[in-house]
Amino acid sequence: MAQRHESGGERTAVRIAMWSGPRNISTAMMRSFENRSDCTVTDEPLYAHYLRATGVDHPGREEVIAHHEPDWRVVVRTLLGPVPGGRPVWYQKHMAHHLLPTIERAWVAGLTNCFLIRDPAEVITSFIKIAPDPRPEDLGLPQQLELFEAERKRTGVTPPVIDGADALRDPRATLGALCVRIGIPFEERMLSWPPGRRASDGIWAKHWYASVEKSTGFEPYRPKGEEVPARLRGVHQECAGLYESLRGHRIGG
Repeated sequence: MAQRHESGGERTAVRIAMWSGPRNISTAMMRSFENRSDCTVTDEPLYAHYLRATGVDHPGREEVIAHHEPDWRVVVRTLLGPVPGGRPVWYQKHMAHHLLPTIERAWVAGLTNCFLIRDPAEVITSFIKIAPDPRPEDLGLPQQLELFEAERKRTGVTPPVIDGADALRDPRATLGALCVRIGIPFEERMLSWPPGRRASDGIWAKHWYASVEKSTGFEPYRPKGEEVPARLRGVHQECAGLYESLRGHRIGG
């Protein structure tokens, strides 16, 4: 159910938190919402905190920490504060693995929480090109299911879940159903966008967004079919169970 907030003289806004794991279509989804006539977007607001707190050595790490807010408490106040530009829809692209155990969770109730999932075999075989030995927590699925269950218990309503493969197979139907669930009108312009970088992109875009910068819409779904390495079969098995728990509630499922 959409969480609507008023701040001073601003219009009531729907604040969408889309919680995704890595190596999904999260940036394309952000492009889709940014192309709406009524939406502002925020790109991975907890990334700088995640990098500073974990010491993970990602490309441009120090630049990200210097350029973006590394204190999660300040980030949260911003996410719940005035909507940039006073727009009626605020799309916040979140990576679930950025939600570290040390970050309190109560503030999440102030957002309309949605979940973007992907077959963990496809995530793992892609992610190991960056980090060879990921844990389930690095893939975001434990955090996604934790948030999902907490929101369902708190609201009594099942939060929206989108499988990235479904969105690629039929973006109009998937996005249309999502918009209905969060209480905003679907716009045809969500299905395509101009190529290039955006001012709203995180400073890390130059390291990670080359493909999406060339895109003008959702690419057709193509199964990868790569085999998970033997050393990660336990990780895959755990993540597969978490994925199926969420997938059972996906839009169109």
